[in-house]
Amino acid sequence: MAWLLLFIAGLLEVGWAIGLKYTEGFTRPLPTVLTVGAMVLSVGLLGVAMKTLPVGTAYAVWVGVGAVGTAALGILLFGELASVGRLVSLGLIVAGIVGLKLAS
Repeated sequence: MAWLLLFIAGLLEVGWAIGLKYTEGFTRPLPTVLTVGAMVLSVGLLGVAMKTLPVGTAYAVWVGVGAVGTAALGILLFGELASVGRLVSLGLIVAGIVGLKLAS
């Protein structure tokens, strides 16, 4: 169950990272409220997952899911560069997340 909560926390991290773009410097009320809500839920679920998972593993997976998801949505939503090097690097992060799961 902790791994599922950790994954959801990572997805919420993607949500707030992308949401920051839409807040326009926290000047738009609805995107701001949604972004802050995603931040609180993300960190809250991370904290719950850390009750049973090692802190280093949980934090690394949380950041990794957030980084990969945010970079992928940046490519899809904002037309950011999808170079081979960038995609390979994101793949390496995914491999690290899988490795941490298998090693724990």
